[in-house]
Amino acid sequence: MFDVKVPELAESISEGTVAQWLKKEGEKVVKGEDIVELETDKVNIEISAERDGILKNIKVEPGDTVAVGDVIASIVEGDGTEAETKPEAESKPATEEKAESAKKQETSSEKEEVQEEDSKAADRPIASPAARKLAREKGIDLSEVSARDPLGRVRTEDVKRHAEGGSIEKTSSKTADSTSQQQPKAETVNPEKPVERVKMSRRRQTIAKRLVEAQQTAAMLTTFNEVDMTAINEVRARRKDKFYEQNGVKLGYMSFFTKAVVGALKKFPAINAEIQGDEMVLKKYYDIGIAVGAEEGLVVPVVRNADRLSFAGIEKEIGNLAEKARTKKLSLEDLQGGSFTITNGGIFGSMLSTPILNAPQVGILGMHTIQWRPVAIDKERMENRPMMYIALSYDHRIVDGKEAVSFLTTVKSLLEDPESLLLEG
Repeated sequence: MFDVKVPELAESISEGTVAQWLKKEGEKVVKGEDIVELETDKVNIEISAERDGILKNIKVEPGDTVAVGDVIASIVEGDGTEAETKPEAESKPATEEKAESAKKQETSSEKEEVQEEDSKAADRPIASPAARKLAREKGIDLSEVSARDPLGRVRTEDVKRHAEGGSIEKTSSKTADSTSQQQPKAETVNPEKPVERVKMSRRRQTIAKRLVEAQQTAAMLTTFNEVDMTAINEVRARRKDKFYEQNGVKLGYMSFFTKAVVGALKKFPAINAEIQGDEMVLKKYYDIGIAVGAEEGLVVPVVRNADRLSFAGIEKEIGNLAEKARTKKLSLEDLQGGSFTITNGGIFGSMLSTPILNAPQVGILGMHTIQWRPVAIDKERMENRPMMYIALSYDHRIVDGKEAVSFLTTVKSLLEDPESLLLEG
């Protein structure tokens, strides 16, 4: 029998949540085959079988939290049945038979105890195996643990929270439980206003935590400008067919914006930096994060060394990362690092927004939807032009307003003169 353990996930990740079992208990597994999916703070990771056999003894269920090194199941070699029945078919020493007889008696008495318990514990709290194990280790009565699960299922997080509450929670929980039994839950107070409680995924919890931290720790400000997209649209219209023939990828807007951002970062290095203690770390590389809305939440895969890539190279890399995000194939390496971020709310129709910093970065550029608006060409002429609002959120602790405004103006100038991107970007 071989234990299935949670492997090392990443340097900064010590635990995850079981997303789903890809194989059922009793099913045959092949070495290298994925058997369970874990959700971490950043990406989903599959744990694969390290040998052929039958999956047995699944100890955790979807939603349970597991740590690196935890045993979550077993793999029995062969077809599983032979390994279990073979020892009984063989002759055993007398001492082994006695031990086995005693074990059977013990099992029989355990069954009787279970039957007695069932008659007096019909409403015993429902809990995951991992939660029951943790409760036993900490000496906690599961009936005293308050569950956040909408179905009342006690999970390991509930047990941990109860344990951290100390003796006060233990002494008051029974009273609280009795009170809660007398009073209806909030969901049932008014049946005409039904609600549904859905537990946040680990990634969504991490996103929420980091966004709040970014707002609490950084002196965040946002400055705005607008870009006339006429020139870029003309270049794309002229070059799109030949560009696709030569590179096998479409010429989109993101390559223009990435090049413009790199050109502006070279002029204003403080926006390509981060704060570490009392030091400002100026990064001499240009790894640009591109925010992507995935099914589980926002992720920011990174285009490495964007300054060294051509327009086609940037478009291909963004396309690859977006596909990985959609198919849940992003690795931790795809998400780590990054010196600046671009987010495009325009693809969802956003006209204007104030993007939140992707800490520890100190700058993020927000793109928005392109709208045709009348623009004054000079004192006498007006023309309808495709216009986009752009926003730069920045950390005022190390980026001054003058730098931020100048950075955004530089991005605008480069975009409105696309040929200059070949020189500046």
